[in-house]
Amino acid sequence: MSILLVTGIEGARNCAAVVGAQLGMEVEVAEGRRDALAALRKREFLALVIDETLAECDPAAADRICEQAGLAIPLQINFALSGAGRLIREVRSALHRREREQAVARRAAAAAIEAELKSTVAGLLLHSQLALSGSEIPAPVADRLRVVADLAGSLRQQLSIPLDARAAGAARAGAAG
Repeated sequence: MSILLVTGIEGARNCAAVVGAQLGMEVEVAEGRRDALAALRKREFLALVIDETLAECDPAAADRICEQAGLAIPLQINFALSGAGRLIREVRSALHRREREQAVARRAAAAAIEAELKSTVAGLLLHSQLALSGSEIPAPVADRLRVVADLAGSLRQQLSIPLDARAAGAARAGAAG
């Protein structure tokens, strides 16, 4: 992925080259609103850095650029006061923050799915056991219910193992196979 710098300041291309080299990413420079919007239509960016002076002079244009940014992390930096070092620190910090937020979101989603699965498996196990406790169940149906109960019990045991341990076990099994 790459970074889009939106600034009309002299030396922006040199700054972009330094930032790109330090972060190991391609950095594109857009000199104004039109160039920025055209670049955002062409492709997706990891970060969008808008010069504060541009944002202050034309807030509507800055808003329009941010609205079109997609998943790019929007940052505003005063290029006239900040050097490439500060820009690199700000972008690096924003990228790390995004990674942490995504990791937290993945863990929360996994926990929600796991809770839903546990609830569903518990209900399946309970209902199959209740059906088996009935006295007038034909033998073939009882056999199928036992299989369902056994499968639900097995799944329940697997879900009782913490998610991290299951993932580590799956990784070991994949490496061994």
